[in-house]
Amino acid sequence: MKNVKATGVAFKRAGKIYDFLSNSVDLKRGDFAVIETEKGEDIASVIIPPREMSVADEQGMKKILRKATEEDLNKLEENRKEEQKTFEICKEMINSHRLQMKLLKSEYTLDRTRLTFYFTAEGRIDFRQLVRDLAREFKTRIELRQVGVRDATKILGGFGICGKEFCCSTFLRKFDNISIKMAKDQNLILNPGKISGVCGRLMCCLMYEKDLYEEIEAESEDFVELTDIVDEDAGGKI
Repeated sequence: MKNVKATGVAFKRAGKIYDFLSNSVDLKRGDFAVIETEKGEDIASVIIPPREMSVADEQGMKKILRKATEEDLNKLEENRKEEQKTFEICKEMINSHRLQMKLLKSEYTLDRTRLTFYFTAEGRIDFRQLVRDLAREFKTRIELRQVGVRDATKILGGFGICGKEFCCSTFLRKFDNISIKMAKDQNLILNPGKISGVCGRLMCCLMYEKDLYEEIEAESEDFVELTDIVDEDAGGKI
């Protein structure tokens, strides 16, 4: 293990946090940084400022290249506008190829060396010809990434039955394993329409009070055991 100075960044709102070598770049939470990635240069927001951490393989870590400049941020804005056009073009190509897939989002790297399209589909899709057509159209490397329903909801965003924005697209950085037992422990009505999110899976917020209900259940069990002991000492009389 070796101690290095690393910075935690996220590429998307409520996205997973990745550690990159700080590379002597002074950053604070909320700053934007240009990052070296396998796809090319990209931009991310700083979630955890530079700090010491132990790593097993420093060579396997990518670096922070620089704090994002005004030019970088302008380029990011231009990319976002261009992504709207690439999305519409890709959607038309999907229809022309009659592919059973739902396009969710298109995304350029900062340097436009790669263009990624996110989609959902019922099964495996043969999109090889689509990739060739997209590469010919946009003159860059193309990646088509299939995601599950929970990730799709996180990408699209929206509002839950509580009236607030989806937790997954605002602050949840990873999905927990949610079980029907959590709903039972909270004495909720086991109606799929009441305890499922827009994605069709059990709502992530079932996890929020899980520890409290487990604590209450444990206290109730202790109370029952204590009552049994008192009853025995009283000769079975209350």
